[in-house]
Amino acid sequence: MSIGIDNYDISLDLAHTVSNLSFVSHAHSDHTNRAKKGASILASVETKELIETRKGVGLKLAEIPTNIKLLDSGHILGSKQLYIDSPEFGYSVVYTGDYQMQRSPTASKIQINQADVAILDSTYPDPNMVFDPREEVIETIQYYVNRKIENGIVIFGAYSLGKAQELISVVNQIGITPVVSKGISRLNGVYKKFGIDLKFESVYNSESNFEQLVRNNFVGIVESSRLQELGRKLSSIYNKRVFTAVATGWAKAFRFGTDVQFALSDHADFRQSVEYLQATSPKMVYAVGKEAKMMASNLSKAGYNANPLVTSADFRNLSL
Repeated sequence: MSIGIDNYDISLDLAHTVSNLSFVSHAHSDHTNRAKKGASILASVETKELIETRKGVGLKLAEIPTNIKLLDSGHILGSKQLYIDSPEFGYSVVYTGDYQMQRSPTASKIQINQADVAILDSTYPDPNMVFDPREEVIETIQYYVNRKIENGIVIFGAYSLGKAQELISVVNQIGITPVVSKGISRLNGVYKKFGIDLKFESVYNSESNFEQLVRNNFVGIVESSRLQELGRKLSSIYNKRVFTAVATGWAKAFRFGTDVQFALSDHADFRQSVEYLQATSPKMVYAVGKEAKMMASNLSKAGYNANPLVTSADFRNLSL
């Protein structure tokens, strides 16, 4: 997907190959799968380093044009929105990428500028999907961990970038140092480089206190795909009860086959999307993503001039 504005054809999250500027909102794999060695991207330095750490490719940061700003989106470390103020055509455009309105302990608070056109993420388009206040979800996680660690091992399955680091911070707040996988440990190094203090242990770290930590009950954080298998192995190795858990916004809609699940999301729900638009005051809204049509429909019902943006758009001749 790309947009045309001023002298630019801007690809959004590397989803279009014909462009003279490639904006990458953040380092999650579904937004970076076309990242190639030596590519020039418009992104934060944190996003660049996270992509390089995950994919093993060297990237270049493009110079930010004077009429473009990168605004924090609140999603994960380094995540940004693309804000374009077009002096030639007299209007402004913002592309959110993935964003959230509630504050995460491991991401910068979202920045909101008013814009004439908003291109909005549509991860949660259903008005009935409402997340509880983030502080309450975090307190529930901490209460659960404190209770269950008295009787066994607690293992969280999480996306290795973003959610894993947030869970580490959440258990650090109650004095617990978790054990993490190799992949999560590598990404944690980038977080620590940019000032996010995370305390964790890993068997893959040469100076780790891993062996001492696992002598007692402990908390583990691993990739979601490994959760069930690792839970069975740990139960066999340590002859202890292993409690499995996940933390994701989709816990509001689906069952994950774990002992417990927490609806901790790093995306905005529909109510928060409306809150974002109220602050942005756009004249036109375009929804992007797999649920763009549903998001546009529900935003239209809420009173917005909203349409799905499913391919690309040229805003050079936009009439507002």
